[in-house]
Amino acid sequence: MGIRTGQQFIAGLRDDREVWYNGQRVADVTAFPEFRASIESLAKLYDMQHEAEHLDVLVVESGEIGEPIGRAYEIPRTLEQLCLKREAYATWAKSNCGMLGRSPDFLNVMMASLAAKRSFFAEGSAERADALSNYYRYLAKNDLFMTHALLDPQLDKGKLRHEQSDPGICLRAVDKNADGIVLDGIKRIATAAPYADELLVWPFPPTFQPGEEDYANVFAIPMNTPGLKTICRPSFAHHGAARDFPLSSRFDEIDATVVFDNVLVPWDRVFIYKDIPLLNRMYRDTRMRELTAHQTNARLEVKLGFIYALVHRMAEAQGIATKPNVMEMLGEAAMRVEVLRSTTRSAEAQASVDPENGVIYPDLFALQAGRAFGPIFYPELIKMVRQMGGGALVQVPVSMDEFDSPIGEDIEKALRGASIDGRRKTQLLKLAWDICGSEFGARHELYEMNYAGDRSALLAGVEREYGRKQDWLDHLDGFLEGL
Repeated sequence: MGIRTGQQFIAGLRDDREVWYNGQRVADVTAFPEFRASIESLAKLYDMQHEAEHLDVLVVESGEIGEPIGRAYEIPRTLEQLCLKREAYATWAKSNCGMLGRSPDFLNVMMASLAAKRSFFAEGSAERADALSNYYRYLAKNDLFMTHALLDPQLDKGKLRHEQSDPGICLRAVDKNADGIVLDGIKRIATAAPYADELLVWPFPPTFQPGEEDYANVFAIPMNTPGLKTICRPSFAHHGAARDFPLSSRFDEIDATVVFDNVLVPWDRVFIYKDIPLLNRMYRDTRMRELTAHQTNARLEVKLGFIYALVHRMAEAQGIATKPNVMEMLGEAAMRVEVLRSTTRSAEAQASVDPENGVIYPDLFALQAGRAFGPIFYPELIKMVRQMGGGALVQVPVSMDEFDSPIGEDIEKALRGASIDGRRKTQLLKLAWDICGSEFGARHELYEMNYAGDRSALLAGVEREYGRKQDWLDHLDGFLEGL
């Protein structure tokens, strides 16, 4: 198929997949009002790959695939390629203000990183390694959109999966045959599942214990696989005009629970099968963290920069942008944007080539700084939006159309700013409310706070693995010995 257009992406979703919303099966996800705007926003990303101004960044001729592919699918072997991947991530993120946390490039780069470590999957068997490599090629050649499902239902956290009162709730392998493995159970928080092409399943966190072998499987299936059911959370999308709901009218990503009812997964889509030691090492040893965090931090930089600019314009609208306390706030916001920006550039500057596969990886520890600070920085900037907006956030007109109504003159007088008319100031306030006051905004704050999982566990992991730890310890010890 090659590099897809937006219309080809949309057409591919009309495949009789089983998606449920509010107790009703969705006949056509592309026509369903709660999904339509998000699908159109994703389609725009695919169309951007055909636009002359973005082509050189978003598309690359791949020697490994033998044809042009999306930049995120590229396995980087030079610093230039690594930097171009970051530019591609930022280009897509700017088209949606960083609000699509699960845009296609995230899983695309994850699959590229897994394919780059074919030797890891070969430890399971040559067949599993071949399956992974061939599947990556299939995705890249067809420019498909993946999502993933990692988490089990929140059951009794004091018990292992097989010790639950119903050990069949968590997704597990219940059978196998010559064609593949049969899985039954539930995974949750599959973002964008209703309108993804494919689903990657790998259990997380990687802390499996003896006895949980049936649950230790990594595989991928099409979203229209028989027996796969997608159950959606309530939509936070607004169906009004974009000027009234600047973000929530276009960028709400539906999160979903996926239910497997004795689903057959062919062997050529099974990458790890009942292998606890291998599964527990997968997150670290495939080095997926480096390449996915590179995308994550580039996207979050765009999102934070967008919110910084909004706070700045809101301050200007009130004539207070040069007041010392406001300048301090804006400086704090800018500093947070620059910290995220620095994580990707620093990681690239300290990148190294893995001699095992010849792939260049950005520095993990620089990137982990962004992953650790993101859950703190994002809520801090949202607080600044609320602080700068104040009571004005709840005193906006129902619709921007009111400015053209018989009461338009009154609204203009009530809402004009220091150096900005009421219409433009109201547009800023409606954007601010979408970010900080709507259900859409609340979901994004929760999303960013929990993006990397439990922050204490993340930081403990950084301490365990910190590669520059010994250098600093040696420096300290040498100083003490010199005394």
